[in-house]
Amino acid sequence: MGKGKLAKFADMERYPHVFEYPWAAVADVPFAMKGRWHEDFFRNANPIVLELGCGRGEYTVGLARLYPERNFIGVDIKGARMWTGATEALREGLANVAFLRTNIEIIDRFFAPGEVAEIWLTFSDPQMKKATKRLTSTYFMERYRRFLTDGGRVHLKTDSNFLFTYTALMAERNGLPVEFATTDLYGGDAAGVLGEEEARILGIRTYYEQQWMDRGLAIRYMRLRLPHAGALAEPDVDIELDDYRSYNRSKRSGSATGR
Repeated sequence: MGKGKLAKFADMERYPHVFEYPWAAVADVPFAMKGRWHEDFFRNANPIVLELGCGRGEYTVGLARLYPERNFIGVDIKGARMWTGATEALREGLANVAFLRTNIEIIDRFFAPGEVAEIWLTFSDPQMKKATKRLTSTYFMERYRRFLTDGGRVHLKTDSNFLFTYTALMAERNGLPVEFATTDLYGGDAAGVLGEEEARILGIRTYYEQQWMDRGLAIRYMRLRLPHAGALAEPDVDIELDDYRSYNRSKRSGSATGR
C-alpha cells in the first residue's frame, strides 16, 4: 500500500532539500535565499537548472544523476507527487538536487537575475483555453527573463501538439532562436539528428510520458534560447486544439481552435 498524503507532507517538512512556499503562505514576504542558492544551499558555483511543473521529479533526479557538476531544482505546487523524487534524491544522497513547492506564477520571487542557467518544462498542461496560463506564454517568458541568464535555454517536452505548435509560433513571432525541434522525438528521423548527449538527456522518461507513449502518442521536443532584449508579443493565430484526452487531463475548451 502506498504512503498516505499526510505522511508524505510530514516527510517533506523534515527533508533538508525541500522548500515549501505556496502562494498563500508567501504573500509579499521576500524569500531569504533568493540570490543565494549557490552559497546557502548547494555550496558551489555550478549552474542551476529548474524543472517547472516537475510532478514526481523524474527529470530533476534523472538529470542530477547525469550531471553531478550542475545543480537541479524541481518546482511544483503538488507536494504529494513531489515526495517521490524528493525521497529518491535523499536516499541516493544527491547533493545537487533541491525541490521547491510553490506556484509557478510567482517563481521569480525565488531567484535573482542571472541565477538560473536553464529551464525544463516537462509535460506541462497545455492550457488551451487561456494563453497566460501556458508555461511557454510570453506572460511566463517575461518572468523567466527576470532570473534566467541572458540567452538561457528553455526546454519543452510535451505530448500536446497544441502546446508545441503554440510555442513554435510564439518563438517565431518574437525571433527567439530555436536550436532544435521535433514532432516525434522517439520516431521518424529525430534519433539520427540528436547527439549522444541529447539522446541521453531526452531518454529520461516521466511516469506520465510513459502512459502517453503506451497509448501511441508522439512526444514532441523543442529547445530554444531566451534573450533578454526586446518586447515579447503573443502570436495572433488560431491553433487547432488537441483532439484527444490526455492522461488524466480534459480538453478544457469546447471550441475547435484556440490562441
